[in-house]
Amino acid sequence: MNRSRRTVLKRGAGLVTAGASASIAGCSGATDGGSGSNPDGSGGFDSGYAAFFTLNDWANRVAGDRASFEDPVEVGQLGHGWEPGGNLAADVAATDAFVYLDTPEFAWAQDLAATLEADYDDVAVVDGLAGVADDLLAWDHDGEESGTHDEDDQGHDDGQHDPHVWVDPVLAADVVGSIADGFAEADPDNAEAYAANADAYAAELDAVDDALESIARNATRNVAVLAGHNSLQYLEARYGFRLRSPVGVSPQNEPSQNQIADTIEFVNDEGIDTVLYDRFQSSTLAETIVENSDATETMPVTSAGGTTAEWNEAGYGYVEQMTAINVPAFERAFGVQ
Repeated sequence: MNRSRRTVLKRGAGLVTAGASASIAGCSGATDGGSGSNPDGSGGFDSGYAAFFTLNDWANRVAGDRASFEDPVEVGQLGHGWEPGGNLAADVAATDAFVYLDTPEFAWAQDLAATLEADYDDVAVVDGLAGVADDLLAWDHDGEESGTHDEDDQGHDDGQHDPHVWVDPVLAADVVGSIADGFAEADPDNAEAYAANADAYAAELDAVDDALESIARNATRNVAVLAGHNSLQYLEARYGFRLRSPVGVSPQNEPSQNQIADTIEFVNDEGIDTVLYDRFQSSTLAETIVENSDATETMPVTSAGGTTAEWNEAGYGYVEQMTAINVPAFERAFGVQ
């Protein structure tokens, strides 16, 4: 993994007035705009927020025992399309770091990052996409596998690129590296520890990559049906998977009866037995396809953009979601023997 320094840490030049700072601190119960040091008086930071489940998982893994990060997004929800409560800006400003993705898919996080950069230069703002900007894929609005797309849909059309880089474990390692670089710039005394934690986690991501490569290598078919909007095109690009979706890329799209009928015909023609659906979307469409085709089962997959109460209880992080949910589903869907 490329460990070169990246410009991932964004600092705002502006400072809030003493009165404004005290006002926000009062909202959050803090005494200043950011703690700026560990409880023992040493430099660095000890707390922060990350914009959604996976970034939070990675931030905590990179920080290790030096800092603790929180995910503001409720269990069962995804970070994109989510709207924060009124106190989140104050809560984040009272910590030392904010990890996010600089993309319109997370407009609320972009707005929060801009506020922090402008008014709180003691809060480190780390953009996880900084190191993978050249690897972003355009939204696939066309093509047989992606279904049709209405350009007037809202949700994905505000940005030109698909931000779901985290589903690709190879690019995920680069995002983790960007987080480590951002932490190192904010807390240089612990830079080696952050780099070591990131490298150790990258080894776990390598195992996810190996598992997905094995599926691609041993699959008896190269196409599966995903009955929901497709947030997994980075896996298609990396491993050669083809995912046919009657919905397309937009979560606002509803498939027409003709699209559903075409998908059912496709399932039968291809001899597909397992129909996939996104765990964070309804399974109704997948069940409808199974009920009206030769397929016999549905199985969930995840883009790892959120978590569930069940997965939390099982202790699932990003790696566990990919290996315990996606790997067996892809094995069934792509006919791995």
